[in-house]
Amino acid sequence: MRLNKFLAKSGVASRRKSDELIQMATTEVNGRVCLDPAYDVTPNDSVYFDGKIVKPIEDKVVYMLNKPEKVITTVFDTHGRKTVMDYINSKVRITPIGRLDKQTTGLLLLTNDGDIVNKILRARNNHEKEYIVHVNKKIDTDFVSKMSQGIPILDTITRPCKVKKIGDYRFKIILTQGLNRQIRRMCEYLGYQVVRLKRIRIMNINLDLKLGEHRHLRKSELKELNRLIEPSSKTV
Repeated sequence: MRLNKFLAKSGVASRRKSDELIQMATTEVNGRVCLDPAYDVTPNDSVYFDGKIVKPIEDKVVYMLNKPEKVITTVFDTHGRKTVMDYINSKVRITPIGRLDKQTTGLLLLTNDGDIVNKILRARNNHEKEYIVHVNKKIDTDFVSKMSQGIPILDTITRPCKVKKIGDYRFKIILTQGLNRQIRRMCEYLGYQVVRLKRIRIMNINLDLKLGEHRHLRKSELKELNRLIEPSSKTV
C-alpha cells in the first residue's frame, strides 16, 4: 500500500493532505524519515506519524450467509469440521454475530464491527429474530398458545413471543432473546421434536440467498440496521 494511502486509511488525514504531511518530514518508516508518498508500505513495516505509531483502520463489513446444515458456527474448528468460514472468502477478519447450532440452517451475519456484534447480541436490546420450524407432530392451538406465552427452560421462563401456525407441522416464531437451543428446548417441553429449523430474518435483514451462498449487506440494509441498533446498549 502506498504511504499516502496508508496514512489516509489510518485516519491521519486525507490522501492529498497526507502527501503534504509526508513532505514535511512528519512520517517515519522503520525508524527513518520517508519523504516519498508513493513508498510501498508492507505489513512488516512500522509507520510512525509525529512520533506515534499508526495502523490502517479496517473497512467495516457485514456479510449475510445462508448457513447449511452440519456446519459449525465458528471461525476455526480444531476437529477439522466444516465451519461457516469455509463459505466466505473475506479479505478482513470477520466473526459470526451469534450462533446457529450445527443442525440449524439459515441467516447468519458475520462482521468485523464489534459495535454491531455487541448491540445485536445483548438480550436486553430486544432485537427480533424470525424462524421457520418443522416439528414431528401436528400443531394445535394449545401448542401455539403455550409457545407464545413462555416456556420454562434453563431455569427461566422464555419471553412472550409471536408464534404463527403455517402448516400442520410447521410454524413461524419471532424471538427477542437467544437462549441456548431455545426453540428446540421449548418444543421438547411441550412434547414435540424439531425436525428442521431455519432462521429467515434478523431485525430488518431478510434471507434471500440459496443454501451456502453469501453476500455483503446492501447499503440500504446496513443503513437501516445501524438506525435500529443506534439506541441499543452495548453493555449488560
